[in-house]
Amino acid sequence: MHILLAHNRYQRPGGEDVVFEAEAALLRAHGHQVWRYVEDNSEIGYANRPAVAIGTIWSRRAASRLRRLLHEVKPDLVHFHNTFPLISPAAYVTCRRAGVPVVQTLHNYRLICPGALLFRDGHPCEDCLPRVGAAWPGVLHACYRNSRPQTAVVAAMLAVHRLRQTWTRDVSIYIALTEFARGKFIAGGLPAAKIVVKPNFVAPDPGIEPAEKGYFLFVGRLSPEKGVETLLRAWTRETIRVPLRIVGSGPLEAQVRAAAAGSPFISYLGQLERAAVFQQMRSAHALVFPSEWYEALPVTLLEAFACGLPVIAADRGAAGEIVRQGQTGLLFPAGDDQALEALVSWAGHNPGALRSMGLAARQEYEAKYSADSNYDQLLRIYRFALQGGAARGAGPASDDLPVRTEGAGRDPGAEQA
Repeated sequence: MHILLAHNRYQRPGGEDVVFEAEAALLRAHGHQVWRYVEDNSEIGYANRPAVAIGTIWSRRAASRLRRLLHEVKPDLVHFHNTFPLISPAAYVTCRRAGVPVVQTLHNYRLICPGALLFRDGHPCEDCLPRVGAAWPGVLHACYRNSRPQTAVVAAMLAVHRLRQTWTRDVSIYIALTEFARGKFIAGGLPAAKIVVKPNFVAPDPGIEPAEKGYFLFVGRLSPEKGVETLLRAWTRETIRVPLRIVGSGPLEAQVRAAAAGSPFISYLGQLERAAVFQQMRSAHALVFPSEWYEALPVTLLEAFACGLPVIAADRGAAGEIVRQGQTGLLFPAGDDQALEALVSWAGHNPGALRSMGLAARQEYEAKYSADSNYDQLLRIYRFALQGGAARGAGPASDDLPVRTEGAGRDPGAEQA
């Protein structure tokens, strides 16, 4: 097939960027012709702010570039990862008018929440869910960048495209990463018949290596929704006497540095390259994942499984769905530092149980989150989009799509993979 992958990169690289690149490489490895249309948020600092606000709702510039690209490369379909804010939903309309099916991966909750996290003031928030696209409670609470004016722009984008039925008319298929996330999008008003479930994957396979296990590990953005404060509260209790290594950066970095300076059991390693993260994972007892928002499906969890590393996770969002209690890891109530402390203390005294969980986690990766298993699911989704089943409003049958996961472009904005 001829496939165009489209993505709006973030100023701070994250899991969505990793998945975008991984899927491009996966498709190319299987012989497909892959083109990439990329915008980058690093350009926003030099752009006219009012123009960016208008373009968030409807970007004429991105629609024009995409229209030229569709004419030049004639893709069979376009697969979007992120359109916010420089590409905008105008891209979906451009594709539909050109007769090209649209697939959209839902990496976060932007289409039903202006803050994209369904998280506010330290707890999950679903105030905007009953009225998809009418996210005015988010404006009241300044959910995007703590700014009412900026949140109003996002809310306007959602409202405009709800009214013109962009979400239902111009997108052929949405890919949710877990059943949990799919349920939230349906509750928010997206059409259930168009939402299928396909998880992220890890490639290349980092493999597992025999190594001396000597510490617990946190990898992620150092921010409140990631449960960093819960993590630090647990580790500064007197009963925990096991080492913790923290990898990442973010707004709570000063707090993490202070905790590391005040405790002989906490080490802060800063931001590391992916290969170095894998090395840390291979030598850890377990990954600690205390995230308190409705995570879609963080690549970090899957990387841990690929390295044979069990996960001690908060029972919320994706982690509560994919970490099997006592089999691939351990679960505790989100935000409960005492429960986390108890699990870590137990784990420190039961290394054999952790090793068994790590082996099960590796088996889970091979069965569900490897490149081979993911490719089969992705291709089935593409074929269904090309058949136009979702565009006609026909719900995908379970035999046709994995609805459940049990078990060089001449345009300067385009790149040929």
